[in-house]
Amino acid sequence: MSGTFKITLKPNEKLYVNGAVIRADRKVSLEFLNDVQFLLEAHVLQADQASTPLRQLYFTVQVMLMNPDGAEAARRLFRESLPRLLATFSDPQVLARLKHVDRLVSEDRPYEAMKAIRALYPIEARILEPNLEQEERPLALAAGE
Repeated sequence: MSGTFKITLKPNEKLYVNGAVIRADRKVSLEFLNDVQFLLEAHVLQADQASTPLRQLYFTVQVMLMNPDGAEAARRLFRESLPRLLATFSDPQVLARLKHVDRLVSEDRPYEAMKAIRALYPIEARILEPNLEQEERPLALAAGE
């Protein structure tokens, strides 16, 4: 990120800036006048929400961004986790996107890497729960009868 960047926070919304957590008590606009690492609350994954392989990878990249002191350890964990994920998934689209995520992290572009990982969540859900849609349909029909 470079240059001026302006964001608006809703009341009680949190913003994570360079490892600090900031909460606005009312609607507020902030303008960053220099480079800063930040995440909006909506994009922050809590540790207990990292319940799938891709969410764990996302959490690792998030730590690189949010915790400058722990960034190197998170980067090592990413380097250990990614080959295991590549060996686990067989879906060509997931594999291609994971390789793209690897490139983004290598280029120090964690925001883009996190966005790319989030885009894989629906595919991962279908892989982990392939019969979910089929199981839900009969229940919906039975409820409507």
